[in-house]
Amino acid sequence: MAQTIRPSIVVHGGAGDLEPGRAGEAQDGCGRAVEAGLAVLAAGGSAVDAACAAVRVLENDPLFNAGIGSALSRAGTVECDAALMDGSTVRIGGVAAMPDAPGAIAIARAVLEDGEHCLLCGEGAWAFAAERGFVRAQPGAMITERARQKWEAERSRRAG
Repeated sequence: MAQTIRPSIVVHGGAGDLEPGRAGEAQDGCGRAVEAGLAVLAAGGSAVDAACAAVRVLENDPLFNAGIGSALSRAGTVECDAALMDGSTVRIGGVAAMPDAPGAIAIARAVLEDGEHCLLCGEGAWAFAAERGFVRAQPGAMITERARQKWEAERSRRAG
């Protein structure tokens, strides 16, 4: 008897504590990310394509700690990280500590596809990204009020 293999995608809502009462919203956002990835697979896209589609949903949802809504650095800025692995080739591409990087997963994918490096950080990652047409967000454009409030609370706690 032949078994039918059904594609699966698992996403998580990031690290850190979720405010009380926001679990349903987070589950809905994760569901949208899963749906985006499954739609790519249903259309014949690769697992890498599907993973990028799912992560893009999370990056564009201010509830999650990715892209818009990212936790702020000690300096009160957004520094994005993203990594992607192609299981069929076992190659990886990643970026880290990229200031104001909307769509960091797409930049990580460009690193993976380029193949020269596996991880680029900070301004070096931006030099690579700029060569490939990626554009930095305006400083502060990715900061949400919720992230700013969390940052202020942490600053107060440290000063305490």
